[in-house]
Amino acid sequence: MAQDKAETGDLQKWLSEIGAGLDTFLAFKHPDAMTDHDQWHDYLNMPLPEKGVGIEAVTADLVNHIIPFGSAIPRPGFTGYITTGSTSASTLASTAASIASPQRYGHNAFNFLEALSLEWLANLFGIGHLQGVYSSGGSVANLVALGGARQSAFEKVGIDPAMQGVSRPVSLYASAECHHTIQRSAGVLGVGRQSVKLIACDDQGRMRVDLLEKAILDDLAAGVMPMAIVANAGTTNTGAIDPLQAMGLLAQKYDIWYHIDGAYGLPGILDEAVKPLYQGLEMADSVIVDPHKWLGASVGIAATFVRDRQVLLRAFTQEPADYLEGSVAHSAQSEPTIVHSMDDFGIPYFDFGVELSAPARGVAVWAMIREIGAEGLRARVKRHNGMARTLSTLAHAHPRLAVVSEPTLSICCFRYVRDGIADLDAFNQQLCRLLVRENKLLPSTTRVNGVLAIRPCYVGARAETDQVAALVTAVVRIGDALFETSHTMS
Repeated sequence: MAQDKAETGDLQKWLSEIGAGLDTFLAFKHPDAMTDHDQWHDYLNMPLPEKGVGIEAVTADLVNHIIPFGSAIPRPGFTGYITTGSTSASTLASTAASIASPQRYGHNAFNFLEALSLEWLANLFGIGHLQGVYSSGGSVANLVALGGARQSAFEKVGIDPAMQGVSRPVSLYASAECHHTIQRSAGVLGVGRQSVKLIACDDQGRMRVDLLEKAILDDLAAGVMPMAIVANAGTTNTGAIDPLQAMGLLAQKYDIWYHIDGAYGLPGILDEAVKPLYQGLEMADSVIVDPHKWLGASVGIAATFVRDRQVLLRAFTQEPADYLEGSVAHSAQSEPTIVHSMDDFGIPYFDFGVELSAPARGVAVWAMIREIGAEGLRARVKRHNGMARTLSTLAHAHPRLAVVSEPTLSICCFRYVRDGIADLDAFNQQLCRLLVRENKLLPSTTRVNGVLAIRPCYVGARAETDQVAALVTAVVRIGDALFETSHTMS
């Protein structure tokens, strides 16, 4: 009998070669992938192979033509998007899961760690009264939470929206600084993107609660059903934290589902200096966090926590399938006796969200927390928040820099300023592009109160405090050169 041509073992050998290639990559001495575009693109751009080359050649391709030309995101100085290169513990755990537990189901160690790690996260962030489920990222995590909100709101008027559909207009209230996945969730859930009412913020990027209450009252008078209030615990743009307690009190007053988007900023609660801003978190009906952001997990891990996971069951349960539920059916006359890991699915996470097939994600979160503990995570968050504050101090002290938004968490928005620059927004946009192309310090830009700013966000485990002064020096150096060049030409 012919055997499959794919290699299915000998992992120690091949992983050791990949590991060596990754360690070389993590020295970060290589140029950006686009700088050496021809070295990898022309080699990889080949037609569909009729005959394979074998595992040895594939491994060599990974080490020589793919890994060295990977993303800039893992670099220590990358502060652009709120994502980062994973820590070693997360990488090892995710790799182990991909082989030893390709799905998160069954009575086994990986399924157990799904539950245990969610419990650890909830306790770490002070939401131990909530129950969780993992998904692929903040987009799906928000969708799951707001799916629970939709289910809850319509059940109050005697309708099962997951079964019967949406029968009346609703409103979701979110700040003008909310993540765009809130609108996408509304579209996917069938209540419509236009149902999201964006509430204006104060000059610090926090929702105005007075305008929130007015919007609720206007909708109630018009016969529109409030579905959810969405608060930010750390906005993507500036890290602002909405007035969580005041918003929670309004949610209770009008009996509206209260959702807190903490995809980026929930770990900020570990910093005692800003912990008081999280008062009101305990009122939430749902909270999300992305371990693949500040906690350093491999990308593709988010968590949704809800007060009652049964509402998610009613919102997302799939119809029974004989090949699934039937394969683990137990006798109705007796309690199930589990003698094999496949005698039961374990916790049925497939009924609490939108994914059936899903990797075992909890083991990566477990590994990160097990490695450095709450103490290590607390130190990281405090270090990063401190870096943003230090940047603000240095920018305030420099005559050619201006702080556009004071840091709440680990984001500080600032820019280069100088008399004689006709368009400061365009100037700083060009400055940031030149800075990024140096491939050492890589922030993004954003707009705050109509002003374009350079926006570093410190979340990576590799981000160290000396990068702050280096960023200030680089921005001033590039800004000065750009200014001199523009004035010489004019």
